[in-house]
Amino acid sequence: MRRQTTVLSTLVLGTTLILAGCSRNEPPAETAAPAAEDHAAHMPAAPAGGWTLTDGIATPESVYVDAASGWIFSSQIDGMPDGRDGNGRIAQLGGDGHVMSTTWVTGLNAPKGLRSHNGTLWTADLDEVVGIDIANAKITSRTKIEGAMFLNDVAVGPDGTVYVSDTFGNKIFAVKDGKATVWAEGEQLEWPNGLLVDGNRLLVGGWAGRAPKPDFSTEIPGRLFALDMTTKQKTLITPKPFANIDGLELDGRGGYIISDYMAGKIYQVTSNGEARELRQFKPGAADIAFVSGTNVLLVPHMNENTVASYDLSAELK
Repeated sequence: MRRQTTVLSTLVLGTTLILAGCSRNEPPAETAAPAAEDHAAHMPAAPAGGWTLTDGIATPESVYVDAASGWIFSSQIDGMPDGRDGNGRIAQLGGDGHVMSTTWVTGLNAPKGLRSHNGTLWTADLDEVVGIDIANAKITSRTKIEGAMFLNDVAVGPDGTVYVSDTFGNKIFAVKDGKATVWAEGEQLEWPNGLLVDGNRLLVGGWAGRAPKPDFSTEIPGRLFALDMTTKQKTLITPKPFANIDGLELDGRGGYIISDYMAGKIYQVTSNGEARELRQFKPGAADIAFVSGTNVLLVPHMNENTVASYDLSAELK
């Protein structure tokens, strides 16, 4: 594990947090469904420069702000993305980026996406969906998904159903009460990575327009689209392919913040499909978090063994 000097500056995370909605591409339904969770929408603004953390960070894939506790969690693969080596773990950070525990939960393999619901933190770990009790840092469930090829991101519906993308399997599974079913599959999913439940839609970040190569490279990048939670009808948000989409968050302005892992880019995507490049990093900007109330972006720089925060106030519209 690479260990370097930790560079931290103050970023106080509010413990009282709210939910925020976002606008839709289509007309709203007669009865509006709950809007997607906007993590820590009222977190105070980060100081100029934010913070950078490398100490105890090893192949971070996802970073997530738990609205109820105010803690930041980051999944640490600590090895290869498909490695079944037992090195995987979850790190717990305070709101100012200081390390609370780099081994908050251990005994995983290659954990990736993170989302919480009713006190449980969910993560995708190769071919399992793992539930963790946030209050006591204990693994409470492991749901094995037979036939899964590469489980990646997770999202949680208001009823507690966990949706998980299988990027190489070109499927989305649903996990409820310890049972997994295929929720959607096929090339129309564009080899899905990022997921986000938004009211009665599941937002999906496609990785590729054609099957990706074993090294994750693609001939055609993916698009951002939505699947109706009832009919599973697909609605494009970005008409044209533009990114290998990894992280996917609300921007608090009716649009979305997404990360392009392969290019290292951060985009703001409006609800009408316009994609604006906000930041350019090195390749490996993985499953981001975004705090719309303060325009704070949290990035796991997977290839650099770094988690960092950035203020996007100057770039956002």
